[in-house]
Amino acid sequence: MELVDALSGRAGAEGIRWLLVGDGPQYALERALSGMLSTSETLGACHLRAARFRVKPDVRLSATYDVEVLSNGRSEKKTRAVAVTWKPKWVGAPAGQPRPESIDMEAEAQSRGVAAPFRQLSAREPAWGMRIQVSPLDARFPQLVRASDPEYVRQMLSSGCTSGDDLQGEACSYAVSSVRYSPGHRHVLRYDSTHEDYRPIFAKCYKGEQGRRIFQVVTRVAEWFAANGDGLGCLKPAVYIPDDSVILYPLASGTPLHEFLPRGDRRTGRHLERVGQALSLLHQAPKTLTGKLESYSFDAEIAEVEEACDYMPALSPSMGATIQAVIDRARELYERLPQEAPALTHCDFKAEHAWVTPRRLTFIDFDSSRLSDPALDVGNFLADLTFWHDNRKHTGLSQTQERFLAGYASRAPSQRLERARPWEALELVRMAGRRVPLFSRDWAARTERLVSRAETLLNDLHEGRSETGKHPLPHTSSRNFINRGTKCVQQ
Repeated sequence: MELVDALSGRAGAEGIRWLLVGDGPQYALERALSGMLSTSETLGACHLRAARFRVKPDVRLSATYDVEVLSNGRSEKKTRAVAVTWKPKWVGAPAGQPRPESIDMEAEAQSRGVAAPFRQLSAREPAWGMRIQVSPLDARFPQLVRASDPEYVRQMLSSGCTSGDDLQGEACSYAVSSVRYSPGHRHVLRYDSTHEDYRPIFAKCYKGEQGRRIFQVVTRVAEWFAANGDGLGCLKPAVYIPDDSVILYPLASGTPLHEFLPRGDRRTGRHLERVGQALSLLHQAPKTLTGKLESYSFDAEIAEVEEACDYMPALSPSMGATIQAVIDRARELYERLPQEAPALTHCDFKAEHAWVTPRRLTFIDFDSSRLSDPALDVGNFLADLTFWHDNRKHTGLSQTQERFLAGYASRAPSQRLERARPWEALELVRMAGRRVPLFSRDWAARTERLVSRAETLLNDLHEGRSETGKHPLPHTSSRNFINRGTKCVQQ
C-alpha cells in the first residue's frame, strides 16, 4: 500500500488500519522507539489505545499507545504512554528543529529523572511522516513534567492538602502512571501511594484558569447532591493546586455502570433507574450553581459533531453524505420543537461516568458541564446505551432505556423527552465518528448501524408529530411503550 494514499485517506478505512496496525508501520514505530531508549532497556509490546483521523485544518492521523519497556534482562516491565502523529506533508520532509518550549520541557524531564528510561522524549521519522512524543512531554501543558515527578508529587500533596482531604503526602512516596496522555488536549495521572492506608489519587491537568473554574463548579454540584440526593452524588474534588493548574480527585467507589449492562438483570435495572433519578436531580439544580458555566447550544453541538466526523467523506463518501443529511434533519426538527430554559447539564453523560455501589451512585467527570438544554444529557445517555449494546452485540436495548427513563421521566416535561431525540441522533453520529475504533475490522458496519439508527430516530420523531401531535419518548421502536411512557409523563 502506498503511504501517501493511506495518510490522505484515499485508501479508505483499510489504509488507516494499515498505518495503525500494519506490519510495516508498526516495525517503523518500534524501531524508532527502540532508538529513543537507553541501551540497557528493551522495547516490549506496543498496545494501541486510541486513534483519530482528521482532515481539517490539515490531514493527520493521531494514535496513543501503551508501550512496554523491559529491563534487568527483561525481568522488569514498565509501561509508558506514547503519542504518534502522521501527516502527509511530513513524508520525506526534513525533521526541523523542535520548539524552544519543547526543548526546555524535555530538559526539565531529564533533570527530574522522569524521562528515563528514554534518552529523548520526541522524534521524527520523515520516511513515514511520523512524529513521536513520549509522556510527560507536552509543550501546551508545561506543568505535566513536574506533576509526573514522584518527589514533586509528594511535596505537592503534603503542602496542598489538609488532614480532612485524606490525601496526605509528606510521610510516603508515590508511583506515577498516565491514565490519559493526549498531547495538546487532556492529561490524567494516577498517584499510587506506598502507604497501604492511602487510596489512589487522580490528577487532572488544565490550561490557565480552566482548572479553577471546573473545581468551583464541581464542588458546588457535589454539595448540591449531598444536600438533596439520598445516596446520589457527584465525586467531589479534593483540592485545586493553582500553581500547577491541577485538580486532585479521590478514587471513585464502586463499579462503572457499563460493566453491569451485559447482565440485564433486575439489579442493573435498579441502577439504571437510579441514574435517571440522579440526572433529574442534577437538572433541578438552582441557577446559583451555574454562574461560571458557559452556554452551549444545539448549533454548538452540531459544530462538534461535524468536527468529529470531518474525515468521513474521505473514507466513505456515501457515509459522509448520509451523516450530513442526518445533521441537517436534526437541526430542522429541533428548531420546530417547544423549548425550555437552559439548566445545568453534564454534557458528557454516559455509563462510564456513573459509578454504583449497593447503596450509592456517584457521577464523575464534570469537565464538560455547561448551561444547556437538559434534553442534551437525556439524549446522550440513550445514545450511549445504544453504543454499548451494539458494541457487545447484546439484546434488550429497549428495556434498558426504558428503565433509565422510568427513573428520569416522572418529573420531566414531555417536550424535553421529545427534544432528546435530535440530541440522541447527533450523539449517535458523533459516536460513529469518534468512538468506533478506526483500527477495527468492522468499522464500516458499526458506523453504518449507528448512523442508520440516528436516521430512524429522526424519522420516528417526524412521523410521531405528524400523525398524533403527541410527544413520543426518545428511545425505542416499540410504539406501545412510547404511548405508555408518554401517558405516564403527562399525568
